Order: sequence, then C-alpha cells, then structure tokens
Amino acid sequence: MTVDRYQRIAALLEMLAKNGKVEVEQAVAALGASAATIRRDLVYLDEQRLARRTHGGAIANSGSFDLPLRFKTGRALAEKQRIGAAAAALAPVGGIVGINGGSTTLEVARGLAARADLVSTEGAGRALTIVTNAVNVAGELLVRPQFKVVVTGGVVRAHSYELFGPLAERSLESLSVELVFLGVDGFDAAFGASAHSEAEASTNSMLALAAAKVVVVCDASKVGRRAFAQICPPTKVDTLVTDTGVAPQVAAQLKSLGIKVIAV
Repeated sequence: MTVDRYQRIAALLEMLAKNGKVEVEQAVAALGASAATIRRDLVYLDEQRLARRTHGGAIANSGSFDLPLRFKTGRALAEKQRIGAAAAALAPVGGIVGINGGSTTLEVARGLAARADLVSTEGAGRALTIVTNAVNVAGELLVRPQFKVVVTGGVVRAHSYELFGPLAERSLESLSVELVFLGVDGFDAAFGASAHSEAEASTNSMLALAAAKVVVVCDASKVGRRAFAQICPPTKVDTLVTDTGVAPQVAAQLKSLGIKVIAV
C-alpha cells in the first residue's frame, strides 16, 4: 500500500471513529480524492473488517472504535519522534523502565536505543531494564545488548500489539519499576490517562501502579480529551511529554495539578 493510500485510510478511519460513519461525498471533499478511489478504500476497510460498507459510504463496526496501530504510525510522526527523544532522556541509567504499547511509545523505545550513555558495560550496571507489554517495543529493543527486556504474558491485541488480560496483569503485580512511559488515547486534568479499549486500560493501569513515576507521552491532539476507559487518575502522573501544539490553557490546568509539562 502506498504512503498516500495509508494516509487516506487513516483519515477515513478517523472519520469513522469520530462520526460512526463516513459518506463518499464527504470523504471526497475532505481528502481531495476521486469518488472511485474513496469507494475502493471503503471496500478495503470492509474486507479488513474495519468498517461495514453501505450504500453511499460505510459505518464503523463497533462503538469503541480504535485506529489500528499500523495506520497510526505515520500520523504526526515528526512530533512523535521529538516526544520520543525527549521522554527517553528522562530514563535513569541502570534503571528499570516500563513501556506500554502505541506509536508514540515505540518512538520512546527508539529514543532509548539512540542514547549513547546507555551502553552495556560488563559488570558496570549500565544496562537499562525494560518491562513491556508491547511485542513491537520488545522487538525494537531485544536485539540491542544494552537492554534487558522483560515481556509480560497475555493475549496480543492486534490493533496495538499490546499484551493484555489476567496473565499480563498477574505478571505486573509482582514487579516494581522506577518509571513508566505511558502511551494514551486521551489525557485531561479531570479524567487523567485513558484508552479506547477497556482491556488495554486495565492492563496499563497495572503497569502504572507498578511505577514510582508515570510519564505520559502523547501528541497534542490527545491532550485535553478523554477516551472510553481510565488508565490512571491525573494525580498518579508526574510528567507529560507532548508537542508544542498543546493548548496553553490545558497545559496550565495540568501544571496546576503538579504535573510537569514538557512540550517539544
């Protein structure tokens, strides 16, 4: 699939997530593609069970609609890369760090891999221990000798590559981490960190509970909004790393709660 088509598919899925449906004429006006192209894209979404084709458009398959990770990766990529690098700089050398799933936390993992000071020196204790319930994060880091990678058990959710459920939660109950990087679908001053999936939220809440410090990482489009299920309240969050698009009044609200806001 071409980059342009990925962008169209992601945009169509966002329309479905927001409105529960999308019409061909609406998509043509919003995306600047031909009606024939949009119809082909909607047929593809129907074949992938991501939407149900209707006369003149498509409707979402579920109420708690979530954009698959493979379509999230290219969105706000430059912002996510900056967020990932800034967040990775907060990890303590020789520490134990938790990372959940998501396109932004994947950039945090890449930021950790790029840190020159996280070099594994035999007997020097400079390797970082990573605890994750995301198979793509584990795959990014396990080939790098400076990291010890601990992966939870659980069932893999195809949308996010995250392991969730009782097996994941039981393994996290017995662990303690210094800092967790938490990818979210929403973060606001009243509801805190949240996710579209209640199953993911439940497992990620256990990861947050296991951490001495919680660092939420997300682009500005998710700040000041809430998703379906709470991961943790705002009082549990120490730091938010986001981009410069975050609204000043929202950032001020979070700071008033004692949350450090880093906008890059």
